[in-house]
Amino acid sequence: MSILRMIRSEGFHTSPFMARLLITPRIMVCRRLIPAFFLVLFSSCGFLKAALGAGETAVAVLWTDRPEFALYAEDFNAGQDRYKIEVRYFESPAQKLTDTEEYPDIVAGSWLKSTSTRTLFRPLDNLLRNQSVDPSAFYARLLALGRIEDKQYLFPVSFNIPALVFSRENGGLFSGFFVTDLEEIKSLGKAYNLETNGSFSRLGFSPAWNNEFLFLTATLFDTSFREASPLAWDVRALDRAVLYIREWIQEANTGIEAEDDFAFKYFYDPPSKLAVTGRILFTYMDSSEFFTLSEEQRSNLDFRWIAGNDAIPLSEDATYFGICKAGKAPKAAAAFTQWFFREETQRNFMEKSRATRLNETLFGIANGFSALKIVTEQVFPQYYPELLGHVPPETFLSPPNILPRNWTALKERVILPYLHDRIRGSSGEEVRSLERSLTDWLRVNRGS
Repeated sequence: MSILRMIRSEGFHTSPFMARLLITPRIMVCRRLIPAFFLVLFSSCGFLKAALGAGETAVAVLWTDRPEFALYAEDFNAGQDRYKIEVRYFESPAQKLTDTEEYPDIVAGSWLKSTSTRTLFRPLDNLLRNQSVDPSAFYARLLALGRIEDKQYLFPVSFNIPALVFSRENGGLFSGFFVTDLEEIKSLGKAYNLETNGSFSRLGFSPAWNNEFLFLTATLFDTSFREASPLAWDVRALDRAVLYIREWIQEANTGIEAEDDFAFKYFYDPPSKLAVTGRILFTYMDSSEFFTLSEEQRSNLDFRWIAGNDAIPLSEDATYFGICKAGKAPKAAAAFTQWFFREETQRNFMEKSRATRLNETLFGIANGFSALKIVTEQVFPQYYPELLGHVPPETFLSPPNILPRNWTALKERVILPYLHDRIRGSSGEEVRSLERSLTDWLRVNRGS
């Protein structure tokens, strides 16, 4: 089992020392040492609390769905002796917040702006006013998403971008240097197809190969999934997106049956390898997936960001950061916040990630591009040379809508299966409506 998977166990919590043992590559943890270690940890935490008195603790608890924060906490703890950060991992911190009466000091994760969670955070405006955290350092639209009624409750941490990946030798096919769009993907894919003895021996691209690409297409058609009771979207835009995909499959690749036959014959290798060997022209993945491919694989690949109308839709799981109202260590939480959102701090993270080879399994900051502009635009290309000339302008970045805290489950169990089934039916009526599918799922999974 990988060390990161150990941390991803529900409710797992770790100290700085444990973070180093569990995350540093090729170091094995002896399980029988863990209980003894935590006894020492908790004893030291008790000493800190006693030194501060009964009112406030110097130990801030951080909940996250990003295991990398264990490393960040380790660095913070090692760099000063006034405060400590204790990290606990939960698959969905946003949902955990609403399911318990226990509250952390800090939360770093996805879906934190939902109606049920956003009221639990304290405003961060004082940190912006006194320049402890520089508001101009952030991508403006990402920062704006953390505002509620003119108060800043959340800071953006990281985000990812959808990418079309292909063999480096095919880079000259595109009209632009850093973005492409659906029509260009469709046209180039169709021109690449090669039919032999009545079936495809080479197929440029199919939107049906990846359900996330189907969802991306719906996003580019302004389906606009957003939090409601529990979810709302533009039904007509979704229908247009589905029709577009179905026509694409039929016109470019002669139909879903031919595509499925091709996939059955050739998809025993990863799509990235099929692109390098020329069996397919394109594959789809997001930025975190691309930049955690091995250097050997990436050396043979190139990419374009996928956009529509000069806008690149960012992945919905962008990581945000908030300080809880009910936390018991506000000063420790504020100190960690000020330290974390500095260029120098994040540059050090990148350097340590490369030195420990952690960058082979995790991308950038919290497995994404940093929400600090200068870090993404100037620091990232030093560690990921493929980004030179490929960092998109800030104006292209289009953040997602506010989504419910259980968005991951809704998307994986309702929306993606619906899109998968819909593009394979001969008419929309053959598949239950998305409203019906959502209602049925909620009835069975009440409280999820």
